[in-house]
Amino acid sequence: MSGFVEKPEPIEVPGLVHLHTGKVRELYRNEAGDLVMVASDRTSAYDWVLPTEIPDKGRILTQLSLWWFDRLSDLVPHHVISTDVPAGAPADWEGRTLVCKSLAMVPVECVARGYLTGSGLAEYDESRTVCGLALPEGLVDGSELPGPIFTPATKAAVGDHDENVSYEEVARQVGAETAAQLRQATLAVYSRARDIARGRGIILADTKFEFGFDGDTLVIADEVLTPDSSRFWPADLWEPGRAQPSFDKQFVRDWLTSPESGWDRASEQPPPALPPHVVDATRAKYVEAYERLTGATWN
Repeated sequence: MSGFVEKPEPIEVPGLVHLHTGKVRELYRNEAGDLVMVASDRTSAYDWVLPTEIPDKGRILTQLSLWWFDRLSDLVPHHVISTDVPAGAPADWEGRTLVCKSLAMVPVECVARGYLTGSGLAEYDESRTVCGLALPEGLVDGSELPGPIFTPATKAAVGDHDENVSYEEVARQVGAETAAQLRQATLAVYSRARDIARGRGIILADTKFEFGFDGDTLVIADEVLTPDSSRFWPADLWEPGRAQPSFDKQFVRDWLTSPESGWDRASEQPPPALPPHVVDATRAKYVEAYERLTGATWN
């Protein structure tokens, strides 16, 4: 069992039609046919959207995505039209709202990995491959790969796992030409972002992107290179052979699986509310990631 512990009711705004409630974002369509994405402060872990919010999280994700879009636009265009809050929307939408082009989305999670961890490590330990790509012997948790690899996944509904698939399966599903475009764009964006992050003392271990088509043009969509969609590690603490400290919601995962939470992940019971110290520590990690990457102070 998984999904929302408490699914929120969407806010009604004149001139907007609510389309979807995601793990973090609410999606609307305006009268011009554009999409309006509003990032909430919700957080998820272990396929559950938790009942406790992380203050400022939605704004941090939105502002960090905008910062990255500016640095990637020569590689692949993005979907953002404006950051204007629609008339009649709550004042709280300021800073967390993107008005975006409506794209024909490609149903593939485009994952790039430069380091071995997570589901990639689990597959490697079994078969010395990740998404069917053969890797050298002797790699451990946190090892840098010989070069970045494209390891796509199918996009799952809320509460379900994304499933890693081979490049050949992607080509079968979306066509060889589109698959090649996805791989090229994913690895180009990852490589650019990896180098930018490295210059700020951060390792970009892996990340995932979503793409869609505006006519014949491939466009990057949703969020990019945030702590929700990427693994960022402090470079000075990197030590292969163990789990790496990270700038994300690891505090949430660690607490949920600790005796303090009292929650059994294998049960059908929803996870409990997060205590204040976990909320504060998680927010601090999001803020630190924003500040270290952008060089700006969060306020």
